[in-house]
Amino acid sequence: MKSIFIIGVIVIVLGIASLFIPIPRNDRHGISAGDVSIGIDVKHNEKVPPVISAVLILGGIGLMIAGSRKNA
Repeated sequence: MKSIFIIGVIVIVLGIASLFIPIPRNDRHGISAGDVSIGIDVKHNEKVPPVISAVLILGGIGLMIAGSRKNA
């Protein structure tokens, strides 16, 4: 049961980090004809929606509670 508790802590840390750290994404817009390529690279920094972060945090808390209970 201890491993479930540790996984819960990791999920909580990921949920909190997803609130603050953006995920980088690169897009390439342009045309390509044979060996010639004309285009532009666009970089986006997108954050995870707060609802998903909340689900991660609540799921981590649930795992921590399940991992801390002792077998009766």
